[in-house]
Amino acid sequence: AMNLLMGNKKARKVGGNLAMYGGLAALGVVAYKAYDNWQKNQPGVVMHEPRTIDRLSGAQAEEHSQAILRALIGAAKADGHIDERERTLIDAEISKIGGDPQLVRWFDQELQKPLDPAEVAAASRSPEMAAEMYIASALIVDEDSYMERVYLQELSRQLKLDPALVSELERQVSQAAPRA
Repeated sequence: AMNLLMGNKKARKVGGNLAMYGGLAALGVVAYKAYDNWQKNQPGVVMHEPRTIDRLSGAQAEEHSQAILRALIGAAKADGHIDERERTLIDAEISKIGGDPQLVRWFDQELQKPLDPAEVAAASRSPEMAAEMYIASALIVDEDSYMERVYLQELSRQLKLDPALVSELERQVSQAAPRA
């Protein structure tokens, strides 16, 4: 699903790297590094081991995965729509992974909902999860699209991300991109 939603050139480049290194686990590694770097530069902040998806299992990993997927869907819709071609591709991929009726229903509901950055952000249960959701969204949005940039800014506000953390997350995403 992550690869399907990555339609722009930047996302395909970075997404290709992430897929090569394990998809969501790689996303967690990028988030971990960004969050850890940010913590080190915050005076008075008590350092703790970031709990990113690559360091979780079971129900916690599932919760992170679902939140990240919700963020990916939101970012894909940020241009105002998911067209019929994108929807056909998504449906085909869901059927490839087993066509689980519950997953299909959930995905369909998410795709049909009006885009609301506050609702997307509500899936976040921790600062680390918020960072992962932001990274996933940053990978999807097209920097040349005004609507998508505005959506990403609003998402970061709704996720209550510190501007310095957002800068670090964006720096890590750009470092994950292959050099042209």
